[in-house]
Amino acid sequence: MDDILFDDVNYLKTGTLKQQQVYRLLTDNNIIDFLKEYGATLAGTIPLNIDIEGSDLDILCEINNEINFIEVLQKSFSHYENFTLAKVIVNKEQTVIANFLIEDFEVEIFGQAVPVREQAGYKHMIIEYKILQEKGEEFRNQIIALKKQGYKTEPAFAKLLSLKGNPYISLLDYKV
Repeated sequence: MDDILFDDVNYLKTGTLKQQQVYRLLTDNNIIDFLKEYGATLAGTIPLNIDIEGSDLDILCEINNEINFIEVLQKSFSHYENFTLAKVIVNKEQTVIANFLIEDFEVEIFGQAVPVREQAGYKHMIIEYKILQEKGEEFRNQIIALKKQGYKTEPAFAKLLSLKGNPYISLLDYKV
């Protein structure tokens, strides 16, 4: 799968049962449609099939107008359970994060004034995808086992790859 396929959630239609469930949830509730103008892209563990029980849906967005983005988030998602909205700094960038629950899934919408493909979350996913393709099924199962022990995704990859230092940075520097 070329990384460009991650840009459109249609690949989930023929994926694992969880991926198919997520596709239905995203499309039936128009989540991606509401965020289309922001280049909404599902990232994280579910696209990579390394999710565990309780893994959330991470949706990355590029914000051109923060006020409009916040209005869209509030209008489209504030009726969902446990809706929260925060403005924080992540990787030295002003970031808007919305969280809510829908059909037993926690959804996190992450927006920055940075193109989605240049955001750390997207870059991590692509590098992890390539590593999983190279290392195979046993490696994927080892990642899942570490995640079940409480490891976050990037630290799990760093541990198995023997990467030193900050796992979020060292993974970005990893050559596949």
